[in-house]
Amino acid sequence: MPRVIFHLDMDAFYAAIEQRDQPKLRGRPVIVGSPPTQRGVVCAASYEARKFGVRSAMPSVTAGRLCPKGIFVAPRLAHYREESRAIMALAAQTGAVIEPMSIDEAYLELSALYRDFEADAALYESVPLARKLKQTILTERGLTATIGIAANKLLAKLASDFQKPNGLTLVPERDKVAFLRPLPVRAIPGVGPVTERALRQTGLTTVGHVQDYPGDLRALAGSFGPKLKRFAFGEDDRPLEIGDAVKSVSSEETFARDTDDRRVLRTCLREQAAEISAELKARQLGARTVQVKVRYGDFKTLTRQLSVDAPSFKTKDLYRLGSFLLGREKLVCRPLRLLGLGVSSLGEPKDPQLSLL
Repeated sequence: MPRVIFHLDMDAFYAAIEQRDQPKLRGRPVIVGSPPTQRGVVCAASYEARKFGVRSAMPSVTAGRLCPKGIFVAPRLAHYREESRAIMALAAQTGAVIEPMSIDEAYLELSALYRDFEADAALYESVPLARKLKQTILTERGLTATIGIAANKLLAKLASDFQKPNGLTLVPERDKVAFLRPLPVRAIPGVGPVTERALRQTGLTTVGHVQDYPGDLRALAGSFGPKLKRFAFGEDDRPLEIGDAVKSVSSEETFARDTDDRRVLRTCLREQAAEISAELKARQLGARTVQVKVRYGDFKTLTRQLSVDAPSFKTKDLYRLGSFLLGREKLVCRPLRLLGLGVSSLGEPKDPQLSLL
């Protein structure tokens, strides 16, 4: 049976909701997060604000400097989650099997609807359904979505990145190798900074170079080498994960002695961020929600969390958000017995370097 996979990705989700709910914000550079006059970070940015270099997890003061006319709006996370549920309900009306990846993106498998078609014919037959879903979301929710269509998750995700916002891109099986050739190696899920650097040092800067490489990629990418080769040719047999996907990743440390030494705590938090980052990269995931956990000498335990719109796996982002939470909530008001960092709301990372545009 041919596979038909949609990757549904809402466009600038948090900011788009604010622009929809407040018409005066439409076409304006909207930044969801704390104002630049306060200690805070950016949770989301509209496409108008992104043109100035504003991105998620950036300090608000930096965003204000990059985009002086940016309009800062306080996040309404409960409202965004409610909107997400409504959109996923519309997606379910297609009859698809759905793997939600995060609050604003999901994989939809519609293979059963096109079982009587050949591989590429099934993909082309699904285009009207994709257009209808996009129009339904626009009509009923007032938001635009981008959909990538392909025979597997890898290609569907790359296709949805290809033409945003409000895009629709299909990658036929017969064209997948040619589609992949000009892309930077970093576009392949699992290729992080270290692997990218090793590939570039060997002259492998595009996916086409990886396709043509005659050597053993394990020398450059370790155990990921064989999978990298398959991905470079658009081969991906991963099924949709319904219910068994990892929900969170965390790291904790109990200190030998209670401490409020900032150098010790910063080092601990940075190491925890690096550990979580490595786990996320291994699973090809990013996190939208970062949580810190502290326990004092009397065993009183507190947790605080913050969500942003774009999943990240980067150590620096996780560390920055964790540090911000500790400072904003004044959690190091006395020596800590335990410090923990965790992430949740996992989905495929939206690294700007992965953009195909």
